[in-house]
Amino acid sequence: MIDQFALTFAGSGLDRAAQLRGTQDAIPKAQDRSVVLWRGKVLIDLARESKLHFVTANNSVLANAEHIFLGIDDDGPLFAFDISRWQPTEQDLPPQDVFFDPTHQVHPEFPNTIVFAEPRSLLMNFTPREAELIATAKAMFHWHHSHKYCAKCGNPSEMVQSGWQRTCPTCNASHFPRTDPVVIMLITSGNDILLGRSHPWPQGMYSCLAGFVEPGETIEAAVRREVYEETNIRVGDVRYVASQPWAFPNSLMFGCHGVAQSREITIDPAEIENALWVSKSRMLDILAGNDVSIFPARPGSIAHYLIRNWVANRL
Repeated sequence: MIDQFALTFAGSGLDRAAQLRGTQDAIPKAQDRSVVLWRGKVLIDLARESKLHFVTANNSVLANAEHIFLGIDDDGPLFAFDISRWQPTEQDLPPQDVFFDPTHQVHPEFPNTIVFAEPRSLLMNFTPREAELIATAKAMFHWHHSHKYCAKCGNPSEMVQSGWQRTCPTCNASHFPRTDPVVIMLITSGNDILLGRSHPWPQGMYSCLAGFVEPGETIEAAVRREVYEETNIRVGDVRYVASQPWAFPNSLMFGCHGVAQSREITIDPAEIENALWVSKSRMLDILAGNDVSIFPARPGSIAHYLIRNWVANRL
């Protein structure tokens, strides 16, 4: 049996306590544990094996910051705060327009081991509970930042229901968090899998093909359409394998296995930069680090999960 808990962000059974949203019980108290975000990065502790760093809600760093009620566990309520208004010094600002930002930012109120970091660099360093909290907080704050205005009348909207809704005070329209469905597919032909690379990716990085599900479309149809659009390869049988919330920024990835009906690749350069068939024996060498011509998807991602289970004959 495939263990979906090997997937980062794939859930931990957190009690989200939706019945408390909008009540006094979902207002942070002084000692309540809080996840802290800054411009999409999460506060971590480099000195700990399990990296997520919680602060109490009365920490001065969180003063006047937006917050969201995440849920409760055996130790009490959990919240997320966003302090994106904080401005680091010029030399500590992250680079602009990069695929992946490896830099850390240190708030002056925290020691040097407590930093803001891109969570994709630490996929295997979070517990399932920590990963669920991060994915939820990151996706929710991105939604709030990109939906500040009412889609019905265009006026500013307000955060309500402990962060789980926005309401327009002008026209009374209510708006709810969005999640974008995405298919990501392991396409096989005998003992080969189909990998592709997007234009902005680092040199040598290849992964499973992926794409957004369109309105009125099934997951299976989206798999077949995306593969054909990007590589001109027809896909027959498609089956669902596993899912992964991917808060970069607001996706839910549906991992699928599809069987190719053709092998000749003709890429659409507007969609991807390249695609190729990779044999199982070569993929074993790639995962073992013996073939460095291809940089595979990082552990913890659903692409890596699909490939690992395929080479282990668990699909």
